[in-house]
Amino acid sequence: MGKKTAPGKPAVKIVARNRQAARAYFIDEKFEAGLELRGTEVKSLRRGNCSLQEAYARPRSGELFVFNMNISPYEEGNIENHVPKRPRKLLLHKKEIRHLVEKVEQRGFTIVPLSVYFKRGRAKVEIALARGKTFSDRRDVLRSKDSKQEMERELRRRR
Repeated sequence: MGKKTAPGKPAVKIVARNRQAARAYFIDEKFEAGLELRGTEVKSLRRGNCSLQEAYARPRSGELFVFNMNISPYEEGNIENHVPKRPRKLLLHKKEIRHLVEKVEQRGFTIVPLSVYFKRGRAKVEIALARGKTFSDRRDVLRSKDSKQEMERELRRRR
């Protein structure tokens, strides 16, 4: 059947994650968006053949699209197989799209896909409104992480 979860909580099967996003961006807001898929893309996604490595989202004529999301061709597909890196439409409410477009038009904001997953049998993408980190920002984050680890080590040693 499906994965069993607590009542009221849908089963979620994660297909792909963008681990680099947390390192390269400050994440401000997260949104869940549906994906408009064609043909064999769903079968390929269910097998886990997806990469968000270079993926990004942009508004185009009042709609949001995700670019460079690689869904590998389905092996058992025929000549009607899908194009791996085609732009895919994100399904959001108009109010959410307007909010995201407004923020992206401001300086420094971008829309980054964080993960692709199945929820109640539907393909979803978690996208984030993010600001890019500079090299010094990344260094500051590493420095604070190191100092926190040192403090925890010292506390454990004293106990």
